[in-house]
Amino acid sequence: MSQFCIAFYNLENLFDTVNDPKTLDDDFTENSDRRWDEKRLQKKLKKLGRVISSIGYRDIGHSPVILGIAEVENEEVVRRLIQSKFLRKKGYDLVHFDSPDERGIDTALIYRKRFFRVEQQQVHTLHLVNERGQRDFTRDILHVQGVLNGHRVHVLVNHWPSRRAGVELTEPRRVDAANRNLEVIQAIREQDANARVIVMGDLNDDPHSLSVKTLTDDGLYNPMEDLHRRGLGSLNYQDNWNLFDQILMSPNLQHPHPNPFRFREAHIHSPQDIREFRGRFKGNPFRTFAGRRYLGGFSDHFPVYTLFDLREER
Repeated sequence: MSQFCIAFYNLENLFDTVNDPKTLDDDFTENSDRRWDEKRLQKKLKKLGRVISSIGYRDIGHSPVILGIAEVENEEVVRRLIQSKFLRKKGYDLVHFDSPDERGIDTALIYRKRFFRVEQQQVHTLHLVNERGQRDFTRDILHVQGVLNGHRVHVLVNHWPSRRAGVELTEPRRVDAANRNLEVIQAIREQDANARVIVMGDLNDDPHSLSVKTLTDDGLYNPMEDLHRRGLGSLNYQDNWNLFDQILMSPNLQHPHPNPFRFREAHIHSPQDIREFRGRFKGNPFRTFAGRRYLGGFSDHFPVYTLFDLREER
């Protein structure tokens, strides 16, 4: 295989059904108002697996070799995901660490073992302060170093602080998250000046936002800028499309032929069958919940993905 898909997907609250006394996960238990039980969990896992298996498939005939995911509660639900109906034969494995997030949601990375070999895995903590001057216990940056078809690559999976308290009020935290990514990238480059780096995640900001521009101003390439300029988005809030889910990369992944590891194009995976099919929100991502009302959909985000041309190094 000489073409590969690398993707990111916010899974919208992929929780198990068990109450964890250390986190604020009470809404996703069997006795909660949302009645989050095993039947609903299994349905969500099956649906998400079907979506993941189809990302990039029409382009290159293969499911993603690397997929960063957000809003997962623990390793167990990720393992159940990769063992679900549409993924179990794909040969996926996972990297996950528990983060200090108060709700207990984390990032993770799944990958196809046949094509990607993990060499190192670690997390980088974000030491942030909220608008009240208190520690903001948010998600760590997941850093996975591995070899893809003979080429070493570093993948940083992010889920930046939300806008819930207001865009302007919370913006400094996302800028801090961007700067923390740049610190990690600088450390990587001190070990390997030509390192290939991919930064992905739900950044809770659009490509033109100050936080994301902090990354591109430092030299990272963001193919999502063009998608956003064309009015495309991965989630919809109050009838406006946002492109919070993004994949950026170091400039050496853009170099033309004869570069053996070359970025080709970026897309939002938004087929009709994962969209709302009627009513006021027709065309939006078909989500699992609207508030506390169960809809039985997939996620409130569309996946995003990038395609690369790779030749095996000898």
